[in-house]
Amino acid sequence: MAEENQHPSSAKEAKFDAYAKDYERLHRNNITASGEQPAYFADYKVDCIRRLVGSGYDEPILDYGCGVGSLTERLIGQFSKVSGFDLSATSVAEARTRAATATFYDNAAAIPRAYFGIIVVANVLHHVPPAERVALVSQLAHCLQPGTGKLVVFEHNPYNPLTRRAVATCEFDDDAILLGPVELTQLLSTSGLVGAKRRFIVFFPRALSGLRRLEPHLGWLPIGAQVMAQATAPARGQ
Repeated sequence: MAEENQHPSSAKEAKFDAYAKDYERLHRNNITASGEQPAYFADYKVDCIRRLVGSGYDEPILDYGCGVGSLTERLIGQFSKVSGFDLSATSVAEARTRAATATFYDNAAAIPRAYFGIIVVANVLHHVPPAERVALVSQLAHCLQPGTGKLVVFEHNPYNPLTRRAVATCEFDDDAILLGPVELTQLLSTSGLVGAKRRFIVFFPRALSGLRRLEPHLGWLPIGAQVMAQATAPARGQ
């Protein structure tokens, strides 16, 4: 799922299968304080990725934990080689209807290695037990183009009290263990990626939308509702 994506375990698969048909409504209800619809947050992430890679970039992109395809749908509007992966078969079936031109993988083992220019992991890791996170990120690192491929992670910011409240009241976040911003970049480095960095994003609700033009300049300010972290796959032989 684009805002609340799934992590790879059979328990999560069954859980998000059950939520797939009603996910959009549940998500919409959970973000009412923002004054926005779920599409706003998917578009926001695409804009962040576009600023990161620049115009003209069109390497393969994987939406890992694509869920019902909210983010995948918007990625195919910007990039020509988009793929998605999720273990929730019901969610992927929904994603296929929203992003028909994307390639979907049903099995993590089928995701090609050393292929993707970008792998997006959007609001997935807080569902992954801490002891399993390094193994997952390391696995994804092997699927990036050596030396250039980037892992881009979006996560909730536990420093933001409104975010913590939204997570605490979200029906499908009952298993969430949030990652601190420092913990997030350390995870990327520990998993074998290089040049890990982070910035804070999503600052102003719709009522203050006139201030949103400032957001690209506020990445240092640790009150954004979410964190965007990135790191690069090492070159071969490193």
